[in-house]
Amino acid sequence: MKTGTFVSCIAWGLLSFACASQPSEPPAAPEMTPPAEPPSPPAAEAPAAAEPAAAAAPAAAPRTIEVPLESKSGSKLAGKAVLTETEGGVHVVLTVEGISPGDHGAHVHETGDCSSPDGKSAGGHFNPHSKDHGLPGGDKRHLGDLGNIVIGKDGKGSLDITAPGANLKDGDTQSFVGRAIIVHAKKDDGGQPVGNAGDRLGCGVIKG
Repeated sequence: MKTGTFVSCIAWGLLSFACASQPSEPPAAPEMTPPAEPPSPPAAEAPAAAEPAAAAAPAAAPRTIEVPLESKSGSKLAGKAVLTETEGGVHVVLTVEGISPGDHGAHVHETGDCSSPDGKSAGGHFNPHSKDHGLPGGDKRHLGDLGNIVIGKDGKGSLDITAPGANLKDGDTQSFVGRAIIVHAKKDDGGQPVGNAGDRLGCGVIKG
């Protein structure tokens, strides 16, 4: 009885030792949490719409000068000239009344002075290039040669013409500013040296 018990104890002890010697199962690997995705970069802002270009400055209005005419040499002339600078020269619109019907020479003279009773204070034709006198459209002409204004039976008339090469710039050698407009008693026939147009019936200073 004692021997069986002893054997049983030895067997139990060996079994216990064997169990203790068995390696324990390795711990389960921890679950891997997938790395968080990096935040998306902020969407690029759309470029601001370009501001519309500033409106171009309006072109400057062409210079215009109105010239009242005063009577000379005992005439009853009344009228005015309106001068406008253009790309091609100076556009002149001359309107006159109170003088005899027919053609009357009209010119820009060199001096802006209408103080004398006969208008001769305005000097000679404006001729900065020292050319021969001529009529509009001719190869040779003074810069101030405007041709003739035609007066009707009612004593009224007008002339609409452009003087090529002239301008209305202050101080320019080809400028009409500082000159005078003269209306004559007779027709400008194109002859030399100044067209044989006779007395000066009207005069107006071209002021800038």
